[in-house]
Amino acid sequence: MTALPDVRSSRWTALAALLTTSVLLTACGSSTAGSGSDSGRARSGGTLTFAVGSDAGCVDPQQVASNDTIYSVRQIVDSLTDQDPRTGKIVPWLAKSWDISSDATTFTFHLRSGVTFSDGSGLTAQVVKDNFDAVPKLGALGTLAEGYLSGVRSTTVVDPLTVRVAFRKPNAQFLQATSTHSLGIESSASVRRTPQQKCSAGVVGSGPFTLQRYVQNQSITLARRSGYAWGSSLWSKKGEAYLDRLVFKVVPEAGVRTGSLQSGQVDAIGSVGRADEAALGGGRVTLQRRANPGVVFGLGFNNARPLLKDARVRRAIVFGIDRQQIADTVFPTGTRAATGILAHTTPDYTGLGPDLAFDAAKAKSLLDEAGWKSAGDGIRTKDGRRLSLTVDWFPNAATNQPALELVQQQLKAIGVAVTLKQLQVTRFAPTLQSGDYDAAWGNGTRADPDILRSSFSTGLANFYRVPAGDLDTALSAQATTTAPAEREQLVARAEQLIVRNAYYAPVVELQTQLGVSKRVHDLDFDASSRIQLHDTWIG
Repeated sequence: MTALPDVRSSRWTALAALLTTSVLLTACGSSTAGSGSDSGRARSGGTLTFAVGSDAGCVDPQQVASNDTIYSVRQIVDSLTDQDPRTGKIVPWLAKSWDISSDATTFTFHLRSGVTFSDGSGLTAQVVKDNFDAVPKLGALGTLAEGYLSGVRSTTVVDPLTVRVAFRKPNAQFLQATSTHSLGIESSASVRRTPQQKCSAGVVGSGPFTLQRYVQNQSITLARRSGYAWGSSLWSKKGEAYLDRLVFKVVPEAGVRTGSLQSGQVDAIGSVGRADEAALGGGRVTLQRRANPGVVFGLGFNNARPLLKDARVRRAIVFGIDRQQIADTVFPTGTRAATGILAHTTPDYTGLGPDLAFDAAKAKSLLDEAGWKSAGDGIRTKDGRRLSLTVDWFPNAATNQPALELVQQQLKAIGVAVTLKQLQVTRFAPTLQSGDYDAAWGNGTRADPDILRSSFSTGLANFYRVPAGDLDTALSAQATTTAPAEREQLVARAEQLIVRNAYYAPVVELQTQLGVSKRVHDLDFDASSRIQLHDTWIG
């Protein structure tokens, strides 16, 4: 593995500790270091067919936030840095080294020479500038990438292979952000396309695979990039990837995905739920599991809705959910019930289990206090209105519907009627942006607590319509604080405000579980529990 970069900032040690807290993820389950134990000698060639449950309707990494599609589009682009999934450290990729100013307002990246995009153009500082200048213009689907670059004062070309990104305020989260797929670097020609063109036709990246064909809601096909020679310092193989092709088939039905893996029609599947574990537990399949950092699965309330403006109603819903029952009934073995707004694997996580303890009596008491009275059919009423809300969700994981059906039953027991409304994946982000919803089921994956700012700051997308106040102060301050202990306190304050004000109802931590044929080797998770396929081979 390449040594860590020579970063000449005198504050590097403290900032590195801040950005890459080692409480990050550990792999678990039957395969912890990639599939295919006793794998023998790696060999090139072959096609890996991977079945996923949904299609985000977009093949631009900078705009995609759904894991099912990230699995494929991540292979098209490289990032300036990478993040070690074992230690959380930020390591070189397209940038061979970087300097960080003492106040963490300026980040200077020194790029590798000789890197090219699949259209033949070369990686230069100008290309990075073009990318970072364009991200804020992506629109509804580019909110993750836009959040990572919020507060940028300028991106400057210092010389052909040196680019400097300056922020108006200290930005503790930015170095980790450069390791994400959302800030994957695309060619300048690709950047000039409209966001819609990039979604439908794809992008030109410098990654180990190129987009060969995209058929919406059916498949994404990638081909090995000939001549690739600038992989992440974390990868074991140098040069080109092993596999000739990657085919990601969209198979919405979990049972069909499972059957396809058992029969050998596909080589790997995503979103394996508890119900399918027994069927895949035989000798020809490995179950790979890894906890995801970031915002846990839960109900994101539209806090501007008249019903949900009342914190007592929101808190009653939080107390009315039996998280442990949902984790044990629906989700993969080892899934944890939420004990905070962040998963326990996220840096600066704060445990708030008592604030999320299942307490039906307390939930009912809060609803009584808010004036919602029990009615004959069990659903509470107030001023002639029923206590009901609609939860929007999309079928990108087999666990979503059964989890929500359990939530529906549990909330009915305290007098809340829940209607489940399934949306196409492509409609989810626009729906959140429009504000035309009561509550939405989802999560957010990132190995940095700044995911809270992306999700809840009123200065960014503010999908959950959280009112401006103390939470904004804490979220802004944690993003600009370079002292690790101080940042940890600010993140804890933000976590407490979100949970205790019930702006969001945490339910379970996401644990990614894949089913992988034992003929597939070295299919590994990255730091965000997505997959990296450069080192993967079949034999």
